[in-house]
Amino acid sequence: MTTRRQWLLYIVSLIGSLGVWLTAIGRRATGSYRNTVSSQLLPFSQPGRTMTATNGTIMQYFHWYTLNDGNHWQEVTSKADELAKAGFTALWLPPAYKGSSGISDVGYGVYDLFDLGEFDQKGAVRTKYGTREQYLAAIQALQAVGIQVYADVVLNQKDGGDATETVKATPFDSENRLQPKGGLEDISTYSSFKFTGRKGKYSALEWHWYHFDAVTYNHYKSDDRSTVYVLEGKSFDNFVSLEKGNFAYLLGCDLDMESEAVRDELTAWGKWYLDTTGVDGFRLDAVKHISSWFYVDWLQAMRDHVKRDLTVIGEYWSADIASLHWYLGNTGGCMSLFDVPLHFNFSRASKAGDTYDMRQIFDGTLMQQQPALAVTFVENHDSQPLQALESVVESWFKPLAYALILLRQEGYPCVFYADYYGAHYVDRGYEIWLDTHRWLLDKFLYARQHAAYGAQYDYFDHPNLIGWTRLGDKAHPGAIAVVMSNGAGGSKWMEVGKPNTTFTDLTEHIKTPIQTNADGWGAFACSGGSVSVWLEQV
Repeated sequence: MTTRRQWLLYIVSLIGSLGVWLTAIGRRATGSYRNTVSSQLLPFSQPGRTMTATNGTIMQYFHWYTLNDGNHWQEVTSKADELAKAGFTALWLPPAYKGSSGISDVGYGVYDLFDLGEFDQKGAVRTKYGTREQYLAAIQALQAVGIQVYADVVLNQKDGGDATETVKATPFDSENRLQPKGGLEDISTYSSFKFTGRKGKYSALEWHWYHFDAVTYNHYKSDDRSTVYVLEGKSFDNFVSLEKGNFAYLLGCDLDMESEAVRDELTAWGKWYLDTTGVDGFRLDAVKHISSWFYVDWLQAMRDHVKRDLTVIGEYWSADIASLHWYLGNTGGCMSLFDVPLHFNFSRASKAGDTYDMRQIFDGTLMQQQPALAVTFVENHDSQPLQALESVVESWFKPLAYALILLRQEGYPCVFYADYYGAHYVDRGYEIWLDTHRWLLDKFLYARQHAAYGAQYDYFDHPNLIGWTRLGDKAHPGAIAVVMSNGAGGSKWMEVGKPNTTFTDLTEHIKTPIQTNADGWGAFACSGGSVSVWLEQV
């Protein structure tokens, strides 16, 4: 049942979304995409700009195929100082709690939120990444060198139940959740979670079918993967993505956010987690599958509990910018969102080569229309090869894409572990090699720390050759010029505000320095299918 409070939030969201759209339209009309709308919707400080003296940069410190040898947390600890010196100011760490498939679980098939690698459950004490003690040590090591830690929070579903329960449920086609395809029937599903290894430590609650609203597994029809069952007396949660009619159900046992007992347990867990780990924020998984009003209350309770700001980034996986605007409006700016439309632009551009019009690279993105709430990325664990949401950005284009998110003023950029270190894995008979781009990324990070400040002038006036300059500010007076091409090489006349000054290409792609004229303009060049970053010669 939809409560009066939820309807009021919905009305507020429509007003907020209208404001977002009007502001975005105004910016498109003037050609300005500066951070001008944040004060309207963002009650908390802009991520990446508040706790560090320089531009903030996140690293997603894992990928789907990270080794399950239990050494990941120790790796984080050992590399904390190196990462800080490279210019990373925050790490998004993978889910730290026990997954349904034990040490092989990436963390999104959540079994026990309270087990951070402490209890003998699902065949081991540790998780894929290590033990509780190692996890807490990794957080402390990062924070000791000034790196914030964002915990991956998965609250949509539970998986790997300890026993089956028999309950009546209504079947729906998984691709159409609007009309049932039959009446109530008996099903047997793994909805009993007893956590016998934990023995009630931290929480005495055991989970049963009445804590969930939908499941997909029915022991009586175990081969059926096309049906979602809504449990008796329940309904799909509201205020979610409208894909498939209602996309509240994703996998496993879907939590019933209408249940007061569920909400109370999640709030208690969140406070316990913050007290236990001391993390600086959250990456929220699969927010489009959870009632948007839930996070408004939950995040307020978390911030009230710790009495400090928390950086929060939601994953709303959709290329539809209108859906992201709706969600930002509906949650009142209590979180940022990953700029999924920008990722898809990168993917399309990388596959189209020089037929892609680079003047359109930011069209329909949060980076363009709502930059203060945009967390930008090139690739992640869901989009990498062989994953369900595979949408690869080809390797040749990744340096261009990273320059676009790391060296501009809009958005809060996130670097993917596999793009920084490279990756090699085999799955379903396919062998995958992902290139490391660390050599260039370190140079971009240096430029981001030392030069990517102040007024930004865009030169997006050619379908294949684009560029921009940053003129610096009082604390960072150096200028920067960036030029890139997805076709043939060339040069662009761009203003840097530095008369008669020598600039060199930080990437070393172009060996010959460039001299600006008396008016502070220069012809900044790049090679074909490449990017060059020009800094003042020291």
